[in-house]
Amino acid sequence: MSSTNAAQPHSFFTDVMAYFDKASAFVQAPPGVLDQVKYCNSIYSMRFPVRVGESLEVVEAYRVEHSHHRLPTKGGIRYAMSVNQDEVMALAALMTYKCAIVDVPFGGAKGGIKIDPRKYTVEQLERITRRYTAELIKKNFIGPGTDVPAPDYGTGEREMSWIMDTYTTFFPNQTDGIACVTGKPITQGGISGRREATGLGVYFGVREACSFADDMQSLGLTTGLVGKTVVIQGLGNVGFHAAKYFHEGGCKIIALAEYEGAIHNVKGLDYLAVVEHRKATGSILNFPGATNMARNTDALELECDILIPAALENQIHQGNAARINAKIIGEAANGPVTAEAEAILNAKGIMVLPDIYLNAGGVTVSYFEWLKNLSRVRFGRLGKRFDENLNKQIIAAVEDLTGRTLDDTQKRLIGRGADELDFVYSGLEETMIEAYRQLRDARKENPKIPDYRTAAFVVAIRKIARSYESLGVFP
Repeated sequence: MSSTNAAQPHSFFTDVMAYFDKASAFVQAPPGVLDQVKYCNSIYSMRFPVRVGESLEVVEAYRVEHSHHRLPTKGGIRYAMSVNQDEVMALAALMTYKCAIVDVPFGGAKGGIKIDPRKYTVEQLERITRRYTAELIKKNFIGPGTDVPAPDYGTGEREMSWIMDTYTTFFPNQTDGIACVTGKPITQGGISGRREATGLGVYFGVREACSFADDMQSLGLTTGLVGKTVVIQGLGNVGFHAAKYFHEGGCKIIALAEYEGAIHNVKGLDYLAVVEHRKATGSILNFPGATNMARNTDALELECDILIPAALENQIHQGNAARINAKIIGEAANGPVTAEAEAILNAKGIMVLPDIYLNAGGVTVSYFEWLKNLSRVRFGRLGKRFDENLNKQIIAAVEDLTGRTLDDTQKRLIGRGADELDFVYSGLEETMIEAYRQLRDARKENPKIPDYRTAAFVVAIRKIARSYESLGVFP
């Protein structure tokens, strides 16, 4: 007999709806529009058989489209044993708000397959991925104008190339078929800069937040990133690139955490050396000069200026929030801070830069890849040489007028034309800076907005509500 007092599992989607409700109090919208924005539009739960070795295994998987106010919908596919419908619904909803915040014209979606990818061979993973894609095709849950997946936890370029190949096999005459998925290898229609996009976006967002002297003064910090101490949980794609750019930006990385544990050195860690140590030993633990920490979550409680949770959701919760000693938390992962924890962090005066803003670099560059696939032209191809030739003429004119000859290094820097990676980095930097300023302006305009997550939801809900109004859906 079940007990009525048994603890209910934590609901990620309930957290997202709570954030929505908190923000909607600051939004004036037509009747009904908030309910339309709040809930998921389409939920596809599936089970399909896949041959694994000598037996058949039934695989559980999902695809959720949260909002159709913009098409296509957009969102990653994760492979993890934690995948369930509640999680996928929450992540799809966050994608809707994320796209709105950074002005990417997509609705939100998300997918997941409940497997541990480390337990399967490459051939078996390919079979699972292709079958999942076929299931999406059956129900019209994938297509360049319908729903465009991307990588997420447990997936990458390889899986995206399998998805694209399966889709284009079903639709061989669809000229824009390669735009059915993003995060592909460059050779399969991918875009330069996509791999590091989320981590680089995290860096741009935190850097922008640290550029306002009055905000930093209220936290007891100086302006800028140079010299600030950083703790990073997760050394996957996002955490690795975040570590790279914070290090290059002058920060000191004092702790790194992975699922096997964490390491700490107040003098700083060489993130590249840690990665090489892990490749050689299978663990970040016992890194020379560092102190081992038994649990990866222990690193979250270290005193630091900037804490970057770049692993999974619910890492900072009601049980450990009071022990967090960071000044700024940058949510590189999706949902690493629970709603209950955030109330505690806010009371402590910690600045939380929310996931729906801070990790939007991935979907921003995915948008650039989608545009590239639809146009079928590499960014920079049409203008790079023209710009270089024009810049050379300007250099020659300056030298002639001033009588000064620039050295070769100066000529290369001034004379070069922008290639695809330059455009991607520039577009991502502009996106993250402009989006942060919108969130900050929202708080300045209405001081009752208590934190940046609420401000992010307010900005997103306003934009989505205007979309529905302009469509004439609501009076």
